[in-house]
Amino acid sequence: MKLNQKNKSGFTLVEIMIVVAIIGLLAAIAIPNFVKARETAQKNACIANLKQINGAKQQWALDNKQANSATPSTTDIWGADAYLKKEPECPLSGSYTIGTVSADPTCDQTGHAL
Repeated sequence: MKLNQKNKSGFTLVEIMIVVAIIGLLAAIAIPNFVKARETAQKNACIANLKQINGAKQQWALDNKQANSATPSTTDIWGADAYLKKEPECPLSGSYTIGTVSADPTCDQTGHAL
C-alpha cells in the first residue's frame, strides 16, 4: 500500500508576514538614525568650512599686516590666486559671513557655528 504524501515546499503566509514585520521594525529603528547621522555630517562639514574661512582670514591679515578690526573681502579670501581656491558652500545651502579678523565667520543655518 502506497501512501499519497505531497511534499509542499515554500513559505506560509504567516511566515512571510513575520519576516515583513521584522523588516519593518528594523527600518523604523534605522531610518531616524540615518537621518540624524546625515544632519550631523552636514553640520560638521559646515563647521570645517568655517574653520577654513577663519584660517584664510587670519593668513590674509598676517600677510597684509591688517589690524583685528579689518574686514577682508570675498575676493581677498577665495579665488584662483587667493587663500581658498573656491568659495566654500554650506551643505544646507546656508550663506557664510566673513566678518572682521577678530570675529569668527558665521553661517546663517542654526547650529552651524565655530
